[in-house]
Amino acid sequence: MSAQTQTTDAFSTYKQNVQKYFENISKITPQYFQSITYLQEECMKACEKTINASVSVQQEFAKKTGFSAEIPSAAKTAIVDTNKQIVQASTLQNQFVKTTIDATVQNIKTFNDNINAFVELNKNIIQSWINPFTQKN
Repeated sequence: MSAQTQTTDAFSTYKQNVQKYFENISKITPQYFQSITYLQEECMKACEKTINASVSVQQEFAKKTGFSAEIPSAAKTAIVDTNKQIVQASTLQNQFVKTTIDATVQNIKTFNDNINAFVELNKNIIQSWINPFTQKN
């Protein structure tokens, strides 16, 4: 054995590697979310610009061909009301998703707060199983 070789058991090696893994994840996760947020923003901008450009081309075509783009008042009201309902549904959906995520985060925090108690309970259970089989000095 070389002087640099260390004797470690499987559990120590496992714990060290798990710790390194989560340290790495903790470093890259914020960058990942920043990139995803930027991608989402750019996609929304692209959709909005595409729709606006399409409407602009259609408007220009209608103007040059003399096509009337007037719509009845009832149709305009229906369009505006439908859009309001879509916006309202989207807002409610976002609130529901946020509430669900917040509840999930709270549940995970509660689990994290109690994991040591679970570990201690399991150690006690294991000890109670082993006691009858261990020799007493």
